[in-house]
Amino acid sequence: MAGQHVALVDVDPHAPTEPEVTIPVFKRLCAPQGLATKRQLRARGLRPGGQGPVAEVETRGPRNGLLYEIAKARPVRPMTLAKEYALDKAMAARQTCGSCRRRYHFVLPTSLPAAWSATTAPPPTPPLTPRPRPPTSWPPERTPLD
Repeated sequence: MAGQHVALVDVDPHAPTEPEVTIPVFKRLCAPQGLATKRQLRARGLRPGGQGPVAEVETRGPRNGLLYEIAKARPVRPMTLAKEYALDKAMAARQTCGSCRRRYHFVLPTSLPAAWSATTAPPPTPPLTPRPRPPTSWPPERTPLD
């Protein structure tokens, strides 16, 4: 490198390396025939089937809805017993407490506070036993006032 001059070039590290490909954006309820959202495909019993979105449609929310070609959509794959078993097994792992092995009807949090663990948790409170009440009769007996 001694004796050679290298030209310095100003390069933006955040500049895209490839030109960005944009897809058309349609107004709400103005999408052309032959395109549908995932929700509309699902209502017809179809799925995108690996194809990428070909357009967007403006929505009321912050994100636009993606449109897919209906002609390239594939039918929804039915749930098999093996898939159902695998899904139940995965949900059981997310719904079962690690310390008491009890399965709940909701998904448990994945991370517990750092200070809490099964060994440092306070012991469970014993069940309350009712105290015996003194026998009473109804209506209460009246005593004469002196």
